[in-house]
Parts: sequence; C-alpha cells; structure tokens
Amino acid sequence: MDDLTIDCQGLHKRFDTATVGPIHFEVRPGEVFGLLGPDGVGKTTTMRMLLGILPPTSGEAKVLGFRVTDQSESIKREIGYMSQRFALYGDLTVAENISFYSDLFQVPLRERPERTRKLLEASRLTPFTSRQAQNLSGGMKQKLALVCALIHTPRLLLLDEPTTGVDPVSRRDFWQILNGLVRDGLTLVVSTPYMDEADRCHRIALMHQGRILLTDTPDEIRKKMHGVVLEVQGVSQEETRSILQNLDGVKSAESFGERVHIVVDSPDQIELIRDALQRNHLPSDTLHQITPGLEDVFISLLMSGEDANHAE
Repeated sequence: MDDLTIDCQGLHKRFDTATVGPIHFEVRPGEVFGLLGPDGVGKTTTMRMLLGILPPTSGEAKVLGFRVTDQSESIKREIGYMSQRFALYGDLTVAENISFYSDLFQVPLRERPERTRKLLEASRLTPFTSRQAQNLSGGMKQKLALVCALIHTPRLLLLDEPTTGVDPVSRRDFWQILNGLVRDGLTLVVSTPYMDEADRCHRIALMHQGRILLTDTPDEIRKKMHGVVLEVQGVSQEETRSILQNLDGVKSAESFGERVHIVVDSPDQIELIRDALQRNHLPSDTLHQITPGLEDVFISLLMSGEDANHAE
C-alpha cells in the first residue's frame, strides 16, 4: 500500500549462527510502532534492514515508498535514526554536535537557528549548549542524540532502545518529547526491551528468536492471554515458584521483581493457590487476581507454542 510509511513483507537475514525473519509488519503515518522483546531477538537487525544499512538475504520492504534493497540513499534523506549506543562526538559541545549534524544533513543555514532553538527548548538542553557531550548525563546524551536525529526534520524516526540504561525520570522526559513530535505528525518506530513502554505505542510487534509472534495494539495483545494471572507479594520467590509449579491447573509461576505471577486456568483456583501457600507457611494475604501485563502475555504465548504473526 502506497500510503504506508513502512511496508515490510518477508524481510529475512541469515547469519552464520542465527536467522532473523521472515519479518512482516506495516507502519501507518503518524503511528508509534514498537518492536518489543528481550536482547538478541532481532530488533536491531530489523531496524538496520529498514534503514538500508544491512542488506536482507531475502524479502522486501518499502520505507516512505522507497525500496530498502536498491533505494536506501533516498530513504536516508527522509528519516532520523538513533542507535543503541551514544554515537555523537564526546569532545564537541552540545552546540557543536548539532552544528555538525546540520552540516551533514545539509540543513539550510537560514533555518538552523530556529530549528535548533525549538529542539533545545523541547529537550531542556538550552542551558548546556557549551558543555562537551562526554560530560553530559546518560539521559542528556540521549536527548542530544535525539536533537541531532531531528535537526533535518525527518518524516520518520527510528529509535533503537533509546531509553536502555537511562534513569526513570529521564525516560519519562524522553517520551514526553517523543509524544510531542508524534502530535506534530512524525511517525515513530522504537525498539525496546521494556514491556512497560509498550503502552506508549499505538501498536507493537512482540519478537522472539528472530520472528514476530504477534502484532496488534497493547490492549488487543493482552486479550490473547492464555489463562488468568494471580499475583502474590512478600513471599520467598524461589520457594513459592517451586511449590506452585507442581500444582494441577497452574500453567506457570514467574518472578516479577518482588512479586510472583501465577497463571491458572480459572479465577476459581485462587483458593487452591492460597491453601498451598498456607500449608507451606508462606503468606497469602496479598494474593489477588490482576490484569495481565505484556510480560505475562509474552511468556504465555511462548509456553503455548504460538509462533505466528497475527497482524491486523
């Protein structure tokens, strides 16, 4: 479809020891689309194929109407990209990095001051224009990288795990900037290992072992949950998991921070779980049913063997 920002049909990359793909998904104009999954599932490889940096072994994709296989130079002029690692020049100041990328993208001289002012204001970097990039905090470095990726006013922005290793406050600020850009019409594709960031996306693709398990809105993906999720806090996680995993009707028991999530067939089994905890002298007063998180759904899909792309 010509009106799609990204139309990815069967992109496939074969390495010596791993394979990514075939990858199928579409991204619509003005959409926030997330590639979600743990490290090593193929998110970065997928992005690099879309950028034209990494040639696919097979398959095809169009980005902004251009084919990734033979029109990658046209794509690069229209997009912004942030890699996982801070890739700016540490010995240059904030202002100098922005000026360098303005030159690189051939931003017209008359437009640079206003574009720079707006981006610095949005990212709250105005007071730090004379500071060397290497002396910025992790969150500020990411904001500077974002400014440099946006200085040429791209139509599409690809961000590869932009908030990994960034503190929670900086993550929130970063997403506030992105949400403002999307409201202004930018299309955004972001990869992340953080399941909680999925709710910031209009649609997400859950990835596992180089393939997409499921593509849909976060709410619709939650509906794919196999079973009911119970949560208990304040227990010995290892002991609790060992006890509950052997009970009839328990699909899984997984640690989530200081909590244990138990997946069962029916909410009626909550008393069975409570009795098992009490028999083993473990606290059960915090046991309750919860709305499944995307991590719960992800684990459930893997355990059920569901390995197909249920896009749209």
